[in-house]
Amino acid sequence: MRTKYILLSIFSSLVFASCNYLDFDETNNLKTKEDIYKYFNTSKSMLTNVYSYMPQNVSFGINNPAGNQLAMRDCASDDGEFGAVAADIQYTNNGNWSAIKTYDDSWNLYQGVRAANSFIAEIAQTDFTRYEHDGQYKNWMKQLAYFPYEARVLRAHYFFELARRYGDIAMPLQVLTEEEANTIGKTPFGEVIDFIVKECDEAAADNHLPESYATEPYAEIGRVTKGFALAVKSKALLYAASKLHNPSMDTELWKKSAKAALDIIQTGLYSLAPQESANNLESKEVVLMRINSENLNFELANFPLRFTEGVRSSSLISYGNFPSQNLVDAFETVNGYKVTLENTGWVCEDPAFNPQAPYENRDKRFYRTILANGMEFKENTIETFKGGADDGIVSQGGSPTGYFLRRYIQEATNFEPGKESKSKHHWIIYRYAETLLTYAESMVNAFNDVNYTDETYPYSALWAINEVRKNAEMPLLPSMGKEEFMEHLYNEWRVEFAFEDHRFWDVRRWKIADTTQRELYGIKIERQSDGTLNFYRNLYETRAWKDCMYLYPIPQSELYKNTNLNPQNAGW
Repeated sequence: MRTKYILLSIFSSLVFASCNYLDFDETNNLKTKEDIYKYFNTSKSMLTNVYSYMPQNVSFGINNPAGNQLAMRDCASDDGEFGAVAADIQYTNNGNWSAIKTYDDSWNLYQGVRAANSFIAEIAQTDFTRYEHDGQYKNWMKQLAYFPYEARVLRAHYFFELARRYGDIAMPLQVLTEEEANTIGKTPFGEVIDFIVKECDEAAADNHLPESYATEPYAEIGRVTKGFALAVKSKALLYAASKLHNPSMDTELWKKSAKAALDIIQTGLYSLAPQESANNLESKEVVLMRINSENLNFELANFPLRFTEGVRSSSLISYGNFPSQNLVDAFETVNGYKVTLENTGWVCEDPAFNPQAPYENRDKRFYRTILANGMEFKENTIETFKGGADDGIVSQGGSPTGYFLRRYIQEATNFEPGKESKSKHHWIIYRYAETLLTYAESMVNAFNDVNYTDETYPYSALWAINEVRKNAEMPLLPSMGKEEFMEHLYNEWRVEFAFEDHRFWDVRRWKIADTTQRELYGIKIERQSDGTLNFYRNLYETRAWKDCMYLYPIPQSELYKNTNLNPQNAGW
């Protein structure tokens, strides 16, 4: 079997920040830039540095992370709650978010942009011909041909991440001096999207990037491919077509989005997989994931407390991510019926539904996402009923919602003295199910017909959503009107990508957050003397929403440095 080499990130040893995130020195003061680009391996390390800024929703690979680094963005949506009430993520829920009290400002992505700009400029001038008799020379040259396009796609991805937060953004395309960094103005959102599309089109063309690295030198994984270039383009066009940035719902923008998704479908490179994609390096569905080293902090924060064997520190005891009842209600029964918990108990029209066992026979994606009362975990049964083994107040490690997180959890992680074990966590940046749901959403908004096809668009919106449902072993949806279809589609996005960093963004691009970001529910369970259970819907938190929160506030500290970043986003 060919050995696979994993691309690992390198971090601050290569980067020194100065007064502005748009300005820093890429060297480490031990080697000059000229020295670094004399040699292939050190040149490659500078590209690895560009990769190191790839955002992921939780700090899997950091030892001893700060509490804020443990929070998942889904807990700033109606899908979950972060246990620590004083964490920065709570600004988005309690109304304290501001240009001064920032959350997830991601301004450090400009370090990644500058690293990419520097690398693109320097790698174009490298000359390794003096090594042409080295046995590795041909392999080096093959990799070298990909390097600038990898960097350009990463830069495009970082611009997208910034633009979906802020809308109009500064978009430096070359290494800036300190004065230039502190005077650059903003580029309109639409122009940012156009640039991303152009960069990704060029990178995906003419074999500038491989379809896979399986047959490339060293068979590395975690690198940018042609498929990821197409994915960044598709994602950018989806956001450009969505209501937040397309209030008139211009159908031409939706057609562009549909075509970009179709381009990925027609590569034939990816397919849905019935197996879990998270942490699965063999998944045929994953287009790109960020590779992380072994770590146990995610489990330490998110395991039900009794499974951490007393290792979780008192200062971080409440720093877990907990799914909400709002999310639980989104998962249908295996027969395709809705299930909701109301004040009077469970409501479901499925004849097979058992209100005493409400978590049985649900959409299989439920079991990949959530740990609920009665479910098996580490050869034990989860007990969240009052007085159960996993019941407790939040400040003592209990769940605020009555549920625990399953997504990304590595159950084999062990804290038992003498049997400790760590696991690797690989964050999915993009997977094929997103392509199909993007296509479904784009087609129905472009043509207002769930069954529409033509020579350009050979698949219908209904076909695309049913491909995702079929993979989850859920009943296929019948033909229906657009409004009803959109309700199903919104829910499909939600359950397919729960705790994969989608819901927070989706409710914003759809502009429905003013209704979804109001009340966060959990569950209370009481066990009676005869063993039967009573279930109660519990309003855990009333949240504050303002329409300015559809975009992030530009950090006030950055506006002080560079007044050309004004005006501040509306409402902030």
